[in-house]
Amino acid sequence: MTDLFTAPPRSQADPAFPEPRSSRRAQRRRRRGRNGRSFIVLLVALVLVGGSGYAVWTNLDWLTGLTNPLESKDFSGPGGDPIVVEIPEGATGTAMGETLYEAGVVASVSAFTTAFEANPDSVLIRPGTHAMLEEMPARDAVALLVKNDTVDLQLTIPEGYTVEQIVDRAVQVTGLPAKDFTAALKDPSAIGLPKQAGGKAEGWLYADTYMVKPNDTAEDLLSRMVDRTDQLLGKKDVPAGDRQDVLTKASLVEREGLHAADKPKIARAIENRLADDTFLEIDAAVAYGADKPGTELTRDDLNDAKNRYNTYEHTGLPPGPIANPGEVAIDAVLNPTPGEWKFWVTVNLDTGETKFAEDFEEHQLNVAELRAWQDANE
Repeated sequence: MTDLFTAPPRSQADPAFPEPRSSRRAQRRRRRGRNGRSFIVLLVALVLVGGSGYAVWTNLDWLTGLTNPLESKDFSGPGGDPIVVEIPEGATGTAMGETLYEAGVVASVSAFTTAFEANPDSVLIRPGTHAMLEEMPARDAVALLVKNDTVDLQLTIPEGYTVEQIVDRAVQVTGLPAKDFTAALKDPSAIGLPKQAGGKAEGWLYADTYMVKPNDTAEDLLSRMVDRTDQLLGKKDVPAGDRQDVLTKASLVEREGLHAADKPKIARAIENRLADDTFLEIDAAVAYGADKPGTELTRDDLNDAKNRYNTYEHTGLPPGPIANPGEVAIDAVLNPTPGEWKFWVTVNLDTGETKFAEDFEEHQLNVAELRAWQDANE
């Protein structure tokens, strides 16, 4: 049962995310609410036992000088000073009302829930830090939340990004120092990396859009990404001991396949090669180990046995993921398309058209098609 007298703590101010000030009136209201809360709870408990609950609730203002959040009081508007309110993930209409009442935005929880239920677009309200006004009519508060003009930043991580690319993107979007991310990555346990990751976050930072809250640190953001990966693999019933291998295969599939329909076939070709204990010969892995773009690989790079990610020189999977895969690539690894393919090549670098082959001779024909396309598109 929800405690109507308890609301989530508000975020602390942060210079990087300036917060509208709260009025002294709202601050007094919150202090008065906190100081009198225990008294109200005790009083209500006593009188309800005596059967006089209604009388007490209707006279709470007279007894304590406090607003009863259960009574459908509403502000006439138009609203006062700006204030920011945190709407948590998964909050119900009642939970939102409690948060807004505690912050001094609405006059009562029930007025807000009535307005929430009357607005068909209320289901569109997203979690995050919302800019509101003090003492708003409940209907206006719901409408403003529906607009979803949050003051949170959005950090979007594309599928296939490496840790280095993710850090660069996070620094640009959040303004947090790169050294903070470097320090967090050097402390695997602090960001929740499992032991099988070997202390490396590559592959474990889930590609998604994250809401950046004012007080978020680099460690918070990286932890959230690792947690999303862990949750996803758990939801798909991937045993803990298999997760590093799944992510490694998925990262190869992610970097090799442009189209979703091709990824389960690439995953099958990888499995077929692993079963035969043959070289995977994946350029993206070699490029990752050589720390250069795949388009810049040389013959010497392909012959470099010191590169542990060189799948032309070492059989089996590389030492770990080469990027951070998305759910489509992970699903492709968990459910590869049945087939006997062992080769694949992208024959059109503009469209990403990929052809598959079961034997080397057929593969060479596909490679010739790629070379012809390259000659025609120099």
